[in-house]
Amino acid sequence: MSLPADGTSKASEGEGRKNGGYWPVFWLLIPMLLLFLQSLFLSSHVASLPYSEFKQLLHAGKVKEITLDDMTINGILKADGLERILSAPSFEQLKCSTESDCAFTTVRVSDPTLVSELEAGGVRFVGQFKNPWLSSLLIWILPILIFLSLSSLFAKRAGMSSGWLFDVGKSRARVYVASKTSISFDDVAGIDEAKDELMEIVEFLKTPERYRRLGGKIPKGVLIVGAPGTGKTLLAKAVAGEAGVPFFSISGSEFVEMFVGVGAARVRDLFAQAQEKAPCIIFIDELDALGRARGVAGSFSGYNEQEQTLNQLLVEMDGFESNSGVIILAATNRPEILDPALLRPGRFDRHIALDRPDLNGRKKILAVHAKKVSLSPQVDLATIAARTAGFAGADLANLINEAALLAARRGKYGVEPDDIDEAIDRQIAGLQKKTRVMNKLEKETVAYHEAGHALIAEFRPHADRVSKISIIPRGIAALGYTQQLPTEDRYLLKKSELLDRLDVLLGGRVAEELVFGDVSTGVQNDLQLATDMVRHMVTQYGMSEELGLASFDGPAALLHTARTFTEKYTYSERTAQSIDAEIKQSLDLAHERVTQTLLQKRPLLDALAQTLLIQETLDRAGLDAVLRKVPT
Repeated sequence: MSLPADGTSKASEGEGRKNGGYWPVFWLLIPMLLLFLQSLFLSSHVASLPYSEFKQLLHAGKVKEITLDDMTINGILKADGLERILSAPSFEQLKCSTESDCAFTTVRVSDPTLVSELEAGGVRFVGQFKNPWLSSLLIWILPILIFLSLSSLFAKRAGMSSGWLFDVGKSRARVYVASKTSISFDDVAGIDEAKDELMEIVEFLKTPERYRRLGGKIPKGVLIVGAPGTGKTLLAKAVAGEAGVPFFSISGSEFVEMFVGVGAARVRDLFAQAQEKAPCIIFIDELDALGRARGVAGSFSGYNEQEQTLNQLLVEMDGFESNSGVIILAATNRPEILDPALLRPGRFDRHIALDRPDLNGRKKILAVHAKKVSLSPQVDLATIAARTAGFAGADLANLINEAALLAARRGKYGVEPDDIDEAIDRQIAGLQKKTRVMNKLEKETVAYHEAGHALIAEFRPHADRVSKISIIPRGIAALGYTQQLPTEDRYLLKKSELLDRLDVLLGGRVAEELVFGDVSTGVQNDLQLATDMVRHMVTQYGMSEELGLASFDGPAALLHTARTFTEKYTYSERTAQSIDAEIKQSLDLAHERVTQTLLQKRPLLDALAQTLLIQETLDRAGLDAVLRKVPT
């Protein structure tokens, strides 16, 4: 069967119904329920009499026959002459027809003369031994079956494979046998190096003799590390699609339960199943939920369920040979918190790092997702890739999908450039708030704020070019934004480039100061980013003339002990004061530089802000028109 794109197995759903914990319980409950309803139905058609009324009917010769047991007396009344008796007030509960015999029942009491009175009246009577199994069944077994049925239902909802609480230690891994029609490496783009690494795993599973004849051993485990959305899970699905072997998929959080020992039992069960179906692949997603470093997991107990589960995983990974055909893939975006014993060679031998794609990678990713939608010929994927620096693969996929949805909402037959622009703006700044109404002063403040950012970016040689300015509110707190388009992907930044970026961040606040003589709360995010940038320049990049080339990492790693958490600084208090003073001095110097620039360009600042108040959004062409119109 093929592996669906959403990672779920259609066949597993049917197997869950077939092997689930529902049908045995319900097949037992149905006859019990029928017997119970039958007893209720029969008892509702039999009149219940007090024992005294029964004796009156016996003495009047109206009892035809009775059946005696230890607890009750069941009998039939004669229809002849019954009408007169039924009219008496004491026999109102006898709702019988006068044309046929009437059945009744009464509770037997201790009466030694009953047998002689029956003989004297010529009443036919028989004794009956009543087997209490039915009542015991209804009283004891039926509640147990109901309890088991409810426990099976709750277990199913909790995700247990068979739906029984007794299977709590069974592995929850979903097993796929992928075919050539499922996800393959052709669906993965922008991470060619990682694909090459995993293709070797696939080749070993297909042709193991090629490697074994030279004495080579395939890595036992492959750890895929990367930021969220970079394609870790997609790579694992592609490996499953290409290898064509059983693929066990499970999340790290599915091992750990509130019951002690359950996680370790599930690890044992998973590896036992994998050994039976070798060659195969085990994929553990979000490994950090299971493999967190022992002793620093935030628990004050030295040994807990999570550590026990991790220990079992370490034992199992060392318990089979690499040429046994069981390969473990794992993915995480937090490798720094994993236990060192899990990362050593012999367990996860190979580490594959996935970074956010570069310009060429983004082009390839966009091309893969663009195949599924109808794009207008005017759409240039190279331009989109340039505008989406820092986007991960999942972000780009969502971008194309949002643009397609927007084009369909507008009734178009293809995705056009303006749909792409709106999708980018929505992903960067949030949904446009068309109903949010700002007063005149707030709108003017936002206009000057964004104009200040844009002008500083234009007059700093190392700043990225402005591609769009908007004062339309978006998202939760963004009242406007200035979008810059990087000319190329950068992996190294010089001090001069960082200082220019710092000036751009302060451009909005300084513009508010010059125009209104006051500042607003809208500068909070700019100041936070500026302060963080300067702190990194001083403490990590060695760009401080006073502090020199030393690196000060701030609060060092937490020293976790069994009783307390303490922070340890790698520098003295005097050095900390010098760092604070250097940060303040750098921000003050940037403030002075930005103030001088905006004072010189004040006419241009006013013209750009007034244009924004009228048009609300300016693209690159609109900004160039304002720059040409006002002399600088």
